[in-house]
Amino acid sequence: MLDLTHASGIAAEAQSLLERLGVPGAAVSGGALMARSPLTGTQIGAVAPTPDPAEAIGRAHEAYLAWRTVPAPRRGELVRLLGEELRAAKADLGRLVTLEAGKIASEGLGEVQEMIDICDFATGLSRQLHGLTIATERPDHRMMESWHPAGVVGVISAFNFPVAVWSWNAALAFACGDAVVWKPSEKTLLTALAVQALFERAAARFGGVPDGLSTLLIGGREAGEALVADPRVPVVSATGSTAMGRAVAPRLAARFARAILELGGNNGAIVTPSADLDLTVRAVAFAAMGTAGQRCTTLRRLFVHDSVYEALVPRLKAAYGSVTVGDPRAAGTLIGPLIDRPAFEAMTHALDAARRDGGVVTGGVRVEAQGLPEAYYVRPALVEMPAQTEVVRAETFAPILYVMRYHTLEDAIARHNDVPQGLASSIFTTDLREAERFLSAAGSDCGIVNVNIGPSGAEIGGAFGGEKETGGGREAGSDSWKAYMRRATNTINYGATVPLAQGVSFDVS
Repeated sequence: MLDLTHASGIAAEAQSLLERLGVPGAAVSGGALMARSPLTGTQIGAVAPTPDPAEAIGRAHEAYLAWRTVPAPRRGELVRLLGEELRAAKADLGRLVTLEAGKIASEGLGEVQEMIDICDFATGLSRQLHGLTIATERPDHRMMESWHPAGVVGVISAFNFPVAVWSWNAALAFACGDAVVWKPSEKTLLTALAVQALFERAAARFGGVPDGLSTLLIGGREAGEALVADPRVPVVSATGSTAMGRAVAPRLAARFARAILELGGNNGAIVTPSADLDLTVRAVAFAAMGTAGQRCTTLRRLFVHDSVYEALVPRLKAAYGSVTVGDPRAAGTLIGPLIDRPAFEAMTHALDAARRDGGVVTGGVRVEAQGLPEAYYVRPALVEMPAQTEVVRAETFAPILYVMRYHTLEDAIARHNDVPQGLASSIFTTDLREAERFLSAAGSDCGIVNVNIGPSGAEIGGAFGGEKETGGGREAGSDSWKAYMRRATNTINYGATVPLAQGVSFDVS
């Protein structure tokens, strides 16, 4: 039985944090949408939905028309100021993430640090939005490409990264000259209000930011549908389940809008005979158990070579048995709560299915919190499976790690790739040939492919996203900025004749 001694003070603490972050008390009381803390399962706020999504999108569109003409380095200055506000508010916003999403303290702070990092990246990017100069076959001509703001960017985010995913999109979008309309998860509304307040502080310091450049769209499914359907929103970045992606993608395609989809991840790792097992245990422990298994990059499938299985699995079981499950605010806690009852039920159903398929489950039991029936704390589950059955091939958003033996690397790679999702992957090896094969075209089919680190914990400098049912979207670093802009190919004739390409002749007198 867990003792959440200070559970009764969570609502008051959340209100105090919100006030310091600049959110007025009236914004989080009296509304129709209940904000709850997974730490206790109790209400910590009540937020009103956006009354007119079309009007909110219209304001964002008008803001875009003004913002697109501001020089890009000047736009980057706004992002820099946002980064400064996030630095100043890191402790408070990180704590609010813990209260509303259930992350342990270091992960709540780490999420805010991720926001700061992407602001730094986008500030520099604002001076690097460059196109190519391209060789042309025509004399006295120059060909080049230009990049221009795309318009209003819609952002639909999930509860598990309630603020960082917005920043991946918004920091780039603002630097690129776009406006942003954000539809946050109904499960994490308070953190969204806090981030909007911090943006408004940065905007006030910047001066002259058009009203609506950053707009919140508070509501349920209908709010997301309004964002997806509106022709004034040419780009929509949606993070969530594959089912959500299947609903969003056709609607965007029907109006030829651009989709940045970040959907399911059923991430796998391979442990080879040459693997450093000390390193492997540490990496697997965080990747599989961190954030209570509620990351899209959580490690869910582990393929272990026969020769090291008996050495590795008992060590993993010991690690699973040693982690502290409880109040994520407490020092030493590594596993906080699941977000809600449906998450717990999905975990229970998956473990029941795994047992029916011959799986042997270690852990996976609920840890009761005294007097808090709607708080769902669980011990992470390690499940030894005889094969990759249907329950293994399906993503369950909970701390379940399916462990399977393999005999050859070719077999392990084939089974690793034999799932609908394609987000993140890892191999643990000290054999250069094995590592390079896993990184090659014949290796992992994921968008993120790592060696000797787990699949989770990506840095913002690289493009984030995956293939297959993960959706194909890319966010954050590398050249992901191109998704928030439109490309124009330009040809300039500085001569006195009009030569045509491909040798075409069309002379008129």
